[in-house]
Amino acid sequence: MAAKLRPSAGDRLRYSEIRTLSRTIAAPLSDADATLQPMPDASPAKWHLAHTSWFFETFVLRDHVSGYASFDDRFAYLFNSYYEGEGERHARPRRGMLSRPSLEDILAYRAHVDGALSEALPRLGGEALGLVELGLHHEQQHQELMLMDILATFFENPLRPACWDGQASRKAPKPKPLTWIKGRTGIVEIGHDRAGFAFDSEGPRHPILLRPHALADRSVTNGEWLNFIDERGYSRPELWLSDGWAWAQENRNEAPLYWIKSDKEWTRFGLDGVKAVNWDDPVCHVSYFEADAFARWSGARLPTEGEWEAAAALADPSDGNQLDAAGPVRPGGQSGWFGDVWQWTMSAFLPHPGFAPAEGTVGEYNGKFMSGQMVLKGASCATPRGHSRASYRNFFYPHQRWQFAGLRLAKDL
Repeated sequence: MAAKLRPSAGDRLRYSEIRTLSRTIAAPLSDADATLQPMPDASPAKWHLAHTSWFFETFVLRDHVSGYASFDDRFAYLFNSYYEGEGERHARPRRGMLSRPSLEDILAYRAHVDGALSEALPRLGGEALGLVELGLHHEQQHQELMLMDILATFFENPLRPACWDGQASRKAPKPKPLTWIKGRTGIVEIGHDRAGFAFDSEGPRHPILLRPHALADRSVTNGEWLNFIDERGYSRPELWLSDGWAWAQENRNEAPLYWIKSDKEWTRFGLDGVKAVNWDDPVCHVSYFEADAFARWSGARLPTEGEWEAAAALADPSDGNQLDAAGPVRPGGQSGWFGDVWQWTMSAFLPHPGFAPAEGTVGEYNGKFMSGQMVLKGASCATPRGHSRASYRNFFYPHQRWQFAGLRLAKDL
């Protein structure tokens, strides 16, 4: 990651805007809302607010600002996520037991860190400024995670409350019939080109060989997924990977996460509460196992990471339905390569040839997770606009589906 020698007024404004958005996302939450942890994979909202502040306090203020006094020395144990180089930490599955510090205390912690960093920013050197840039992208990741986890938290409540009032219905265009786009073939290059910020896992740029294939011109819709359900897609073992079939049977899955079936209709739960499923919207909250089974049922497959990235290389990553402000985000719009839903690929999250993690403890950021997870590409309705790019590599385990994830089909030619 390249660092500027001196921060500009625009850099300081960007820092303020990103940090403010996190607080705005949490604004509707009570202390109890912000404390709950709906499952071990998720985290309480106030933990996200504190952890992102801990990142700046630890890697920038502690290590690069002489005389900095920490807000509370105990927070290093509570809000370290997975950095072994930073020592012991509170167990992830028990983050929801942290009734103290309160949400008010966490917001005071954020204000303390912001004040100290704003004062120090004009004096920081290149290495520290690079860590500030990393910290801002890290915070944007946690903004999407916070929205995912708030949704999962409220879904656990039998009242199914809305976190935000519903927005007026958007008149999104009806999806056109799916058509196939011939993909690039031969030797192409993928990976980050070093222009602007990127996480270490996005590089180095390298050549790959693409065989003849085609990609769908849009993502799969809720209506198309309903056809999969109606044709018993969840009860046909020949469509599923072995691990996927075992997962689906054990959890009795019969629809995407947050779909609710009644005698009259399918509804879905979102940050705006319970609403009728819009059959024209992109399907969301499906696992890799489900996406792969749907692709087989369709007579197609999921794209590889290389196929997807080569096709999206010239698309504008700031286009589409992405996060601009806190609110009841939801997929809807069929926006193309970026926005609405992350798109599963059939590629494992493994290092690109020549990959080397960043130096120091922050090198634990991505490389240590290159085992057992699958790559998703694009961006979702909960991804802060400007955060993603064609080389961006999101990753989750095959069974996970609380993220805003859907799929685009591919096929061999």
